[in-house]
Amino acid sequence: MRRAFVPPADTLIAFECAARHLSFTRAAEELHLTQGAISKQVRQLEDRLGVELFRRVRQRIVLTDAGRIYLHDIRGALEQMTAATRQVMSYAGSADVLNLAVLPTFGTRWLAPRIADFSRRYPDAGLNLSVRLQPFDFEEEPFDGAIHHGDPVWAGAIAERLFDEEVVPVASRAFRDRHQIRKPADLARVPRLQLATRPLAWRQWFDLAGVETDTAFQGARFEQFVMISEAAIHHAGAALIPRFFVEAELASGRLVRLFDLSLDQQTAYYFVYPEGRTMRPVVAAFRQWLMEEARAARTKRESMLPG
Repeated sequence: MRRAFVPPADTLIAFECAARHLSFTRAAEELHLTQGAISKQVRQLEDRLGVELFRRVRQRIVLTDAGRIYLHDIRGALEQMTAATRQVMSYAGSADVLNLAVLPTFGTRWLAPRIADFSRRYPDAGLNLSVRLQPFDFEEEPFDGAIHHGDPVWAGAIAERLFDEEVVPVASRAFRDRHQIRKPADLARVPRLQLATRPLAWRQWFDLAGVETDTAFQGARFEQFVMISEAAIHHAGAALIPRFFVEAELASGRLVRLFDLSLDQQTAYYFVYPEGRTMRPVVAAFRQWLMEEARAARTKRESMLPG
């Protein structure tokens, strides 16, 4: 019964394309069909639904109220179908595929530069990375695992600690020299970059440094660390950024660490995966590789500590 209500996919695609362009001619060009074929498919859809989706006004078409509502509702479904198709096509040529949810800056700055090593060790493994900012239900999302920052709390999942987060104050060398930053208190009088999800970071750092200031919450706000680091590189201000996100910039001199005083967060990064689900070989291989990489990162950090 449910299938009887679902129009053929080709008619939905023709309608969406025509509605997006408000032109049967341009829809025909995009779909490599004739204008008559598009018009026929839309007419068949209208007959099936029993409603008019377009009005013909002189030499153009406009959506009816029903057409606008229907376009809004089916567009998401078509996008999901497209995403699902691309997802399953990614399995071609791979013995197994890992679907992983990652935090954007972690994925860009820490994980992506290391992916080649994983692919070299496990050449038959496929890997799909998607961004997720918040915990989700593994029963409802098609993921085998996720990178999580915070506390080791994720409903229905096991969380394994990767490493802690050491947040350091950084800026470009030109910014530091121009503002003559020589002691922690100097940061209270210069432009500072704020992360929207961590509004207390500068307040906590100033408290740690013993600096009294009422300007801790001032400064341009950004959604992600990757945006803050780029702004800092281009002399926009001082920033508090996890050190492992900017190791390359510190090594190259694009950023400099302003002071040795670091803010050690109580939270950490974790690899989480569904509890009670048999771990597929590709997931087990990725987990082992990821834990080894995290252990190496911790060892490197400890070797750089004074004393």
